[in-house]
Amino acid sequence: MKHFLSITDIPDLHQTVQEAIALKNNPYAFEHLGNQKTICLLFFNNSLRTRLSTKKAAIHLGLHVMVMNFGSEGWQLEFADGTTMNHGCSEHIKEAARVVSQFADIVAIRAFAGLVDKKTDEAEMVLSGFLKYASIPVVNMESSVGHPLQALADAITLAEHSTGTQPKVVLSWAPHPKALPHAVANSFIQMMQRQDAEFVITHPKGYELDPKITKDITIVHEQETALENANFVYVKNWSSYQRYGKVLTQDPEWMMTKQKLGKAKFMHCLPVRRNVVVEDAVLDSEQSLCIDQANNRTYAAQIILKKILVP
Repeated sequence: MKHFLSITDIPDLHQTVQEAIALKNNPYAFEHLGNQKTICLLFFNNSLRTRLSTKKAAIHLGLHVMVMNFGSEGWQLEFADGTTMNHGCSEHIKEAARVVSQFADIVAIRAFAGLVDKKTDEAEMVLSGFLKYASIPVVNMESSVGHPLQALADAITLAEHSTGTQPKVVLSWAPHPKALPHAVANSFIQMMQRQDAEFVITHPKGYELDPKITKDITIVHEQETALENANFVYVKNWSSYQRYGKVLTQDPEWMMTKQKLGKAKFMHCLPVRRNVVVEDAVLDSEQSLCIDQANNRTYAAQIILKKILVP
């Protein structure tokens, strides 16, 4: 594997999930792969699980780890070609990516959507800039439109907790006081499209996601109808795609409750706002897989880094 930018970069998702589970059972088995090699983690946005799990995964593989909070510690970057840099930006991506390539063997990047201009976000300027000018493998730790490491961790979690064939999995929108990006939902959908499962998306009207991603998927606007006979319920907020970045409603009736969840397992990528997105009774129950998902972030990152490191 040269780069990991999307969940679709994994040729065989089922095999990769099984390899990740094997790593989980013996995390230091490939510690020699990273000997005398370095990974640089660049964070343009805040992180807890992504930062710690990717660093732990790298340590399991024997990599040295450098971490930089680029948003607060690095120079403001310019991405446009041919620009006259006489305003706020002090460094161009052309130099920055090449310099990072001298210091590391792999670069992993986290840069969120701005949720102001759809075209700009979908251009993925930070990730695409490093991909274009860096001479080392690039890993997506969440970008404007995707969070593939989270989706892979979710696939691992589903595999570990599925008890039958073709489970029913529901992705449900939930209210949130802030406008949130589409990255987690997008990658989860792309992952589920490769699963042998019944998959349904439910959200209020107006919260339709990118139709290029949700094509051929059942979408139900009545949450409780969608939840009928569900085995897994993945809850996530996202802002409007058509009215880009807007919060159209904060309807508390869409919060996930124990009653609506029924016997299904609950999934969320975290962080989560208690009693806004989901009630305490769900998060604190044995039906919640959130902590398992967070733990699997390490092994999702580790299997990807292993595939990059293997000659």
